[in-house]
Amino acid sequence: MGGGETAVPLRAQIVRAAAKVTCETGWSSVRMGQLADMIGVSRQTVYNEIGSKQKLAEEMVLAELRNFLVLVESAFERNPGDVVAAIREACRNVLEFAGDNPLLRAVVSASHGSDNDLLPLLTTQSQALIATAKAVVRDRLTAYTVPLSDHELEAATDLLVRAVLSHVMRPSDTPERSSADIAMIAARILGTTA
Repeated sequence: MGGGETAVPLRAQIVRAAAKVTCETGWSSVRMGQLADMIGVSRQTVYNEIGSKQKLAEEMVLAELRNFLVLVESAFERNPGDVVAAIREACRNVLEFAGDNPLLRAVVSASHGSDNDLLPLLTTQSQALIATAKAVVRDRLTAYTVPLSDHELEAATDLLVRAVLSHVMRPSDTPERSSADIAMIAARILGTTA
């Protein structure tokens, strides 16, 4: 390694390789031996590091979620005095990123295939994804003055995260209009002005 470079952890290399294969040829074509060859380790090393293909699917979805949450965090950082503007920008950024995201497209388009462990991680088995996203959004919302109890803020956060996830999975309008609508509803829920 050259000066200043850091090695990518093996787990991250495996997840990246799986995402690459998924985008190129679909999740059903991902094989542990193939990933091992791509990163230069044994098949057993991949299994030892990841465990199973289902665990790999979960790791890949959560790794991609982190990319989305970076956009959320930066939107809140750019709007420290306006919670509605922060929500609008975060939603718009997430929805735009989702529209151009090859991994998300591969997951959604694979829903018609027979071997799809990924789509449920975004829909019916999305507890880990939703919990992670809610923790980030709720943490950001607590930095603003909103007239809600802890329970009400938790419910509002849940509603916002699920609304955005719904638009990610099945857009009903442009990212700009959808984010404006979500922000308008958030303003009402949070007891602030748009």
